[in-house]
Amino acid sequence: MCYLLFLQRNMKKYYFYYTIGRKVLMALSGFFLMVFLLQHLAINLLSVISPNLFNEVSHFMGTNKLIQFILQPILISGLIFHLIMGAILDYKNRNSRNTNYSYNKNDNSTWVSRNMIITGTMVFLFICLHFYDFWIPEINTKFVNGDWSGLHHGEFKYFSELQHKFQDTWRVLLYSISFIFLSLHLLHGFQSSFQSVGIRNSSTTPLLKKLSIYYAILVPAGFVFIAIYHYIDQLII
Repeated sequence: MCYLLFLQRNMKKYYFYYTIGRKVLMALSGFFLMVFLLQHLAINLLSVISPNLFNEVSHFMGTNKLIQFILQPILISGLIFHLIMGAILDYKNRNSRNTNYSYNKNDNSTWVSRNMIITGTMVFLFICLHFYDFWIPEINTKFVNGDWSGLHHGEFKYFSELQHKFQDTWRVLLYSISFIFLSLHLLHGFQSSFQSVGIRNSSTTPLLKKLSIYYAILVPAGFVFIAIYHYIDQLII
């Protein structure tokens, strides 16, 4: 009997640390993806400031061997890990409650925090579209056709390809709606990541709340601005 009690206590302790470990890994992958978002936004904003500079930076990113063969696989692996771990944690959270997850009335629980799987799924669907629009054609050109020049009719193609994608009204609307879901996902995910790694406490919570709001609104808004800017720019021309 004593052995069984000892085993039960240790199993509970193991499960506790195992659960915490998964949340920490989820948070770390979230940090990694949030840093990538900032970097991606910074490069895309160059398309508004200087098409030539955007082409040069895009060509460097697209042909640099370190980025293509090391950082890009790490990024994709991190994204896949974040999606899978998010689904697992959501499943575990739902099963750990006696009442339906969507009817949880905890005062600290918001709609966003209760439905991260929904906002995350919408973001994932957008990523699939984004891969279809930009990443897959680029991979086909470089790794299937063997063309690493980045040229089309003697000029860099990156800026013209970006503008071409934002000629369609429905595509711009779809991109904008997708970034609204990303904003909702980040509103909770930003704070939750810091809490999972033990940074969030009574003294840091107010600052983290402000930072999460700024990040969750300004970063997606930046991507929406880029899409709308190129759409309007082509209408004027």
